[in-house]
Amino acid sequence: MMYQSTRDHRLAASSTRAVLDGIAPDGGLYILDDLSSLEFDWRSVLEEDTMEMSARILAALLPDFPEMSALVRRGYEGKFETDELTPLVGVGDRYVLELFRGPTSAFKDVALSLLPRLITAARDAEGMTDEIVILTATSGDTGKAALEGFHDVAGTRIIVFYPHGGVSAVQQAQMTTQQGNNVCVCAVRGNFDDAQTGVKNIFAACADRDLNGAQLSSANSINIGRLAPQIVYYFKAYADLLHSGRIKLGQPVHYVVPTGNFGDILAGYFAKLLGLPVGKLVCASNANNVLTDFIETGVYDKRRPFHKTTSPSMDILVSSNLERLLYLLSGCDNEYVANLMAQLRDNGCYQVSDALLQRLRADFACGCCDDAEAAEVIAQVWKESCYLMDPHTAVAWAVSQRFMESRSDDAPVVVLSTASPYKFPAAVLSALGETPDEDEFAVMDRLHEVTGVAVPKNLASLREMEVRHTDVIDREEMLEYVLRKVGEKQW
Repeated sequence: MMYQSTRDHRLAASSTRAVLDGIAPDGGLYILDDLSSLEFDWRSVLEEDTMEMSARILAALLPDFPEMSALVRRGYEGKFETDELTPLVGVGDRYVLELFRGPTSAFKDVALSLLPRLITAARDAEGMTDEIVILTATSGDTGKAALEGFHDVAGTRIIVFYPHGGVSAVQQAQMTTQQGNNVCVCAVRGNFDDAQTGVKNIFAACADRDLNGAQLSSANSINIGRLAPQIVYYFKAYADLLHSGRIKLGQPVHYVVPTGNFGDILAGYFAKLLGLPVGKLVCASNANNVLTDFIETGVYDKRRPFHKTTSPSMDILVSSNLERLLYLLSGCDNEYVANLMAQLRDNGCYQVSDALLQRLRADFACGCCDDAEAAEVIAQVWKESCYLMDPHTAVAWAVSQRFMESRSDDAPVVVLSTASPYKFPAAVLSALGETPDEDEFAVMDRLHEVTGVAVPKNLASLREMEVRHTDVIDREEMLEYVLRKVGEKQW
């Protein structure tokens, strides 16, 4: 079973090679043509505990990795608040899937606690001796989760780029205080799309370059090793609903997903292709609603104002993982996808065919929510259910409300919660009617006083940590920066 580039079928790779490379040589994303053809018993997986469920799903998707069960346990054990990893909580008339119970209080922990194990196992399986240098662009959460996963992992180094002034103060503190002898953090003047495009351009520029015994890879969800572990929590939520008696086996469940880069929701689509009875996948956007417009019209147009919002991890106008969905919905037409991506690069927009749009809307719904409505949701849900949510989850909650009013069935609705409210304490405290202090750590304390909700230990300890990473560069300097850092013997 070989992975192929979304843009050129001739560029194929084993699952270990695809994880190591992160991105195909032509800039395409690695993907399997037909997940439904895998020999995978989705029904029996629902009876497993979370660790074994993860191991079985990943073994099906990444068959070239030996001892997947051991990799999973080494990646997860002792790092999360619960062995369930992602608990499902009933809130009002729907469910919240809490994806933030890991070491950095964000959903990226589910994948990035495991990815370093996959990278090093792939390196051994491929017989490589090169050092793996991870390049990652982050809109806030991926960066810290990747740093936490890769710090001091033998044979690897990691460089994280984040938009200067484009993440919350807590997110920035998480990254800039990161310890480890193999980690580097750098701010980029611009937005997340600038940082993400810069990383992609670096991969292209270095494809045939001698990096003195180093190879580049990625921890973003463009890497199939980052995306695949996220499929598991869709199965886990379904299993929890099944075992609680809320549904019977085979009945559908709807999932509402706050997403900017389209990886989190694409994992749900992959779960559906593997057989899980997923109903609608509802794409929830903030004011940067390029995905909502695309699902409604079939036109993807990044030529629009960029909004800095209280949900910064979704402040994205170029959703990289959408390319994988376009590939699948086009019938694995790599030339069609390559043409769309060229149009996006050259013109800033593209339009899909009516037939593809119909296939898209058969599985996906959408909606958007601005900062004001998200704040109202935070206050309302706290008042009515004593449940505290962050702005990204509030965006999804608002969209789920409109979805529930328009749907024609009574299937359960699961809202994916992607971060602890304490990662965005100023926005959450303000939503509750308080005036935040300029010091976000003082805001954390006040939010705890007002709500009684515990501050995650990893966030509470940030105020005592030394800032170690202060680099700020222009986006045009990213390639030069990486080449210089790769050439340094010590960081």
